[in-house]
Amino acid sequence: MGLRTWALCGLLAVFLVILLPNQTESVAVMSVDLGSEWIKIAIVKPGVPMEIVLNKESRRKTPCSVALKDNERLFGDSAIGMAAKNPKVTFRYFQDLLGKREENPQVESFRKRFPEYSVVKDEERGTVLFKLSEEQTYTPEELLAMMLNYSRSLAEEFAEQAIKDIVITVPAFFNQAERRAVLQAAKLAGLKVLQLINDNTAVALNYGVFRRKDINATAQNIMFYDMGSKSTTCTIVTYQTTKTKESGIQPQLQIRGVGFDRSLGGLEFDLRLRDHLAKLFNEQKKSKKDVRENPRAMAKLLKEANRVKTILSANNDHVAQIEGLMDDIDFKSKITRQELEELCADLFERVSSPVQKALSSAEMNMDEIEQVIIVGGSTRVPKVQELLLKAVGKEELGKNINADEAAAMGAVYQAAALSKAFKVKPFVVRDAAVFPIQVEFTREVEEENVKSLKHNKRILFQRLAPYPQRKVITFNRYTDDFEFNINYGDLSFLDAEDLKIFGSHNLTTVKLGGVGESFQKNAEYESKGIKAHFNMDESGILSLDRVEAVFETLVEEKPEPESTLTKLGNTISSLFGGGTSTTDKENATDTVQEEEEVPTEATKEDDQESTTQTSEQKDSDTKAEETKTEENKEGEKVDDKETKEKDEAAKEAESSKPTEEEPKMPPAPKKQKLVDEIGAAQTVNDIPDLAEEAVKKSMKKLQELTERDLEKHEREKAANSLEAFIFETQDKLEQSEFRKVSTGEQREEISSKLSQASTWLEDEGYSATTKELKDKLSELKKACKSLFFKVEERRKWPDKLAALDSLLNHSSIFLKSARMIPEDDPIFTEVELNTLEKLINDTWVWKNETLAEQEKLPSTEKPVLLSKDIDQKLAALDREIQYLLNKAKFSKPKPKPKPKSNTTKSENGEKNTTETGEKTTKESTEEPPSEPEPVKEPPEEEKVLELAGSEADSTTQKPPEENEKTEL
Repeated sequence: MGLRTWALCGLLAVFLVILLPNQTESVAVMSVDLGSEWIKIAIVKPGVPMEIVLNKESRRKTPCSVALKDNERLFGDSAIGMAAKNPKVTFRYFQDLLGKREENPQVESFRKRFPEYSVVKDEERGTVLFKLSEEQTYTPEELLAMMLNYSRSLAEEFAEQAIKDIVITVPAFFNQAERRAVLQAAKLAGLKVLQLINDNTAVALNYGVFRRKDINATAQNIMFYDMGSKSTTCTIVTYQTTKTKESGIQPQLQIRGVGFDRSLGGLEFDLRLRDHLAKLFNEQKKSKKDVRENPRAMAKLLKEANRVKTILSANNDHVAQIEGLMDDIDFKSKITRQELEELCADLFERVSSPVQKALSSAEMNMDEIEQVIIVGGSTRVPKVQELLLKAVGKEELGKNINADEAAAMGAVYQAAALSKAFKVKPFVVRDAAVFPIQVEFTREVEEENVKSLKHNKRILFQRLAPYPQRKVITFNRYTDDFEFNINYGDLSFLDAEDLKIFGSHNLTTVKLGGVGESFQKNAEYESKGIKAHFNMDESGILSLDRVEAVFETLVEEKPEPESTLTKLGNTISSLFGGGTSTTDKENATDTVQEEEEVPTEATKEDDQESTTQTSEQKDSDTKAEETKTEENKEGEKVDDKETKEKDEAAKEAESSKPTEEEPKMPPAPKKQKLVDEIGAAQTVNDIPDLAEEAVKKSMKKLQELTERDLEKHEREKAANSLEAFIFETQDKLEQSEFRKVSTGEQREEISSKLSQASTWLEDEGYSATTKELKDKLSELKKACKSLFFKVEERRKWPDKLAALDSLLNHSSIFLKSARMIPEDDPIFTEVELNTLEKLINDTWVWKNETLAEQEKLPSTEKPVLLSKDIDQKLAALDREIQYLLNKAKFSKPKPKPKPKSNTTKSENGEKNTTETGEKTTKESTEEPPSEPEPVKEPPEEEKVLELAGSEADSTTQKPPEENEKTEL
């Protein structure tokens, strides 16, 4: 190895450049499991796949509660603490009122359970409002928007970045109005909803994602029983693999059956126990007042009832006790688990009902269910598990899933799958619409010369129809403007109470305009009907995308005149048997064919209205029919040998006959389709959405509350910062390093200002504005600036000077190695080396002179050795070294001359080849070998890279692509 190689290795070893990967900026996504009592938040961000967000109290779930005091807004546990003091301003369980009219039975039930709230009618929409005063009213959507905004703030603090995309869980039994209300609340909160996912579907997805390897082509039926705070849902899910166009064979979950009870949950147990405790307190006759008329006392009893119920799940008895329940009277009473079960006997009888409803909707029995898994906090009640185990007839209940967090984790996996910032393993989700939806319309018919109106119904989505899915319904008998209604279908599977709570069965009235004009304009075309395109998206929201009038006509395609060259080519082809048969000509004709429509059973009547399903299932059915047709064609071919021989003989006989000119077949006519857009005016019949002006007003109101909270937070932060600075600085004045760089007079002056600020903060600080507090802090920092600067500089000197010494030493080694390179093959010029040498010497001189001058100054004076000056010297020296090192890395050595070879032939036919003084002898037996080419050695530079490359490559990372997705 040459001197140049050793020198270059030394340069690379002294200064090794480490390339750091460029961090591509990604956006985190979040999910919120929106329960009646609790919310659970989960996020996905780069490096943190699927994590539950901790709240400010470091808890994994947060109470769904909002408290609106005079100038204060509290959330979560802080709001729950306020509920015992002022229950009228602490709002809970308001999700029950989403998408409900004022006359809904659930609204009346809410008023009875929580009489402390003032629930009034919203005259504009027919819904309800929470009234705090004559000026202050809040809709359930606005309260939910506050909780969602608070959830985002917790997620952003946890993720340390802004978050806007979200997936929200909703109960499977939420209808269209309730789902739209959740979307409106998210809009008011400024969130982008990727999807509303049913909570039972999110649980099933979470279960399937972690058991992906167990899913195969064999269907597995799993039942999930979820009893939460307010409702109970039982779901039957089928897992199996399926083939997709994009990703091949992937696992899939399909919702097969759903049964629910909207009012069976842990809250009902709490309310029963609360009323029982209130009865016991009244029976003690310690007060002449009825405790049930005191909202504050009832709020305390409800909180205690929840605590006692939780403890009774693991114990046979417990003591309920509240200090100062009412009029400073304490309450204490023993409660047994048997008493609780007797109080809720009628509720326990309803435990098995969702199971039977789910089996009925799925048309299955328990023998087909492989496992029953319990979810939800209320399934921890022993009596619930006992009755459920009896209802399903299994040996045990599955508890291999997190009952509290499964829905949030499943929802955040879906959020990552829908986000463009992440790449996850596909998992096909086929959710099911719990309620059927149909289209209803009336048209005039004539029977026996008597005209009458006929009411028609067409099922758009059957019960438990999978979604997302698009549907098209065709009206063939209308030539003028008309209207139709979108309503819920047969809801007879619901109980009488559920039907009352369900609300309006009518969704939308659609009035079509411009139908008659379109028919007049396209009178020469054949009508293919009025087509209405519907879409049920991933959130289960039904929408009418567009309405079109479709017309069609046949257009004869004129054949182009053949050129002389084409005629000559056809003549030559016919001479050699290359003519085209009639069948080939027909197959070669281009045709435009309208998309095939598969009518439902309802469309087989004489009214000719039809419903078309445009989904992947339809495509697969069409492909199957085409395959079957091809098989039939192949089946018509005869494979018998004798028949083949006869056919060949017949062909020969025909070929011997004179060929007659076959008549040319006219080309098949082309179909031309014309689509005309039809105007559709929609009127919402269930719960009208918030008007655009109302949305802006609500967003402004919520923004003002948020700004007020931020202002309050900033003021508290400023006051805390001022108070902390005063105490910390007073303590620092007594420390040795601060006393060393200051005089007694300086410390006395600073101490006096700190004392004055402390007195002002105690006397006037409570009414001071944020600006006044910040100004006072700035004034104190300015007075202490010189003292802090001297201490800070002395703390930085050791590390800064050590870094400078290290760089100077390495630079000297670099310079020495560079001068060892031979003069006949230089890398650096003499000017470059002299410049580096001068910079090194100047830096040594500056350092020594500045240190000597600093030692002469007293410690109380402003230092002359400054850390910023050291940083400048470091930067200048490093910049020069990097320039020379980069030049060395890309320099190429001069090519060496090729060695001469001498070849001589001996008397016995042997060939002697000599290269660079060495002799090689080869024996030839058959043919004389060709002269070997001289071996080319790699350039010295490549050898250097081989030596240094292993170390360099180990610390060099390839930067990722800019738009590369993070894989979970």
